[in-house]
Amino acid sequence: MVQAPLMHPGLAAMIPQAAGGVIGAANGRYNYWAGFKGGVLDHASSISWYFRAAHKYSYKPPPGLTDEEILNIREFFNPAVTVLPDVDFEKLNWYLPLIDVMNEAGAPPNDWVDLITTDFGDPWWHDVMGFYDGDEKFNAPAIHMSSWYDFSVEETLFASNYFSDNAVTKSVAENQFVIIAPTGHCDFDGADENTQVGDLNIGDARFDYFGTYLRWFDYWLKGQNNSVTDMPKVQYYTIGKNEWQSADAWPLPETKFTKYYLHSSGNANSRYGDGNLSQKPPKIEISDKYIYDPGNPVPTIGGSRSEPAGAFDQAEIEIRNDVLVYSTPVLKEGIEITGPITLILFVSSSAKDTDFTAKLVDVYPDGKAYNIQDAIFRSRYREGFTKKVWMEKDKVYKVQLNLNAASNYFASGHVIRLQISSSNFPMYERNLNTGGNNYDETEWIIAENTIHHSKENPSHLILPIIEK
Repeated sequence: MVQAPLMHPGLAAMIPQAAGGVIGAANGRYNYWAGFKGGVLDHASSISWYFRAAHKYSYKPPPGLTDEEILNIREFFNPAVTVLPDVDFEKLNWYLPLIDVMNEAGAPPNDWVDLITTDFGDPWWHDVMGFYDGDEKFNAPAIHMSSWYDFSVEETLFASNYFSDNAVTKSVAENQFVIIAPTGHCDFDGADENTQVGDLNIGDARFDYFGTYLRWFDYWLKGQNNSVTDMPKVQYYTIGKNEWQSADAWPLPETKFTKYYLHSSGNANSRYGDGNLSQKPPKIEISDKYIYDPGNPVPTIGGSRSEPAGAFDQAEIEIRNDVLVYSTPVLKEGIEITGPITLILFVSSSAKDTDFTAKLVDVYPDGKAYNIQDAIFRSRYREGFTKKVWMEKDKVYKVQLNLNAASNYFASGHVIRLQISSSNFPMYERNLNTGGNNYDETEWIIAENTIHHSKENPSHLILPIIEK
């Protein structure tokens, strides 16, 4: 993906896999290698990756050797890291200040400090790191591939349209395709006749990936007329229906974006509270409050950035009083959602800055609640990711959380559920609530956060419903 905007004549075709993180600022989300979401650091996986793989220096053969000479010495010269220090990453995830975590781990030189201290929109992201900034042009046909439990699936879907809209020829514009698997990051081969995605069985999710790759490159590199470009523009697996489906555009043209409003009597805390979701707008209702303590964050269970990734029962999460739970009545008819998911919240806080998290959940008839997609948003960025604005105590603000995209069928007898809180750790960095840099702090403030849902402040979830 990084080389695509260079438009080298030797780049005849591409199959970028789970590569949407390079989109960077181009779609206004500033995810930067999926290292951030909603302005919040992708915490645990970034720490692990920078420690294990993001080394700035490596041993290299002496200059001036021919390719043959380099091949002849390979068995005596292995620049790969074969042994890493024994690091307790679970303990390391809690280390503060964050800016010193690589020194604490004994990591070799890397770009960790620049990653967590450089402001969004700074030229460093584009000029040094190669992330897109919105001015790119493309001349390569591509199959863009990702998975519903991959952290950059929404960016991958954006990339297919971005390549098409900014193509330098009609042929390139018309030959941008998407394949979205139901598995985790780069785990395309993990789909078989009895596919597990986390703890959830999703049936026979096999797809002829290798055959598609060969036909694609045979067409573009060898000129074979094998009709590969006649395949649907978008192919995706719908969890719940457990079948592959296709479309000619993304989002699907028939998508009906539907609002589900948050309701309660002020006691939506935990699954035992009175929070509910409905398409009926709220009138006069009591807001929901909860305490966010960075010293006792909501633990990560499942998701695209967890290890292992996928869908897991959220029972442990939903009994906490710092998690607000809103549920529909048991569905009498099935509902399919396929597309981007958005949450609009009206919020207030006792802190100058805090985070808000969300998780869309499919509750099965046996009571197990499986996560579909999640989101987080740092309130200081509510006026844009290149601007920091602090909150005034108890003043109400509107924020938008992007829960990526999904394709899920809520069958009859299931329940659509939304969780809201202020942490999802260690998947995402903890906001220490001080209004400071966060990355160089060791002390935190406990915040009382409020979700408003009334006629004046109608917090709502927007689901991409497909009626068939």
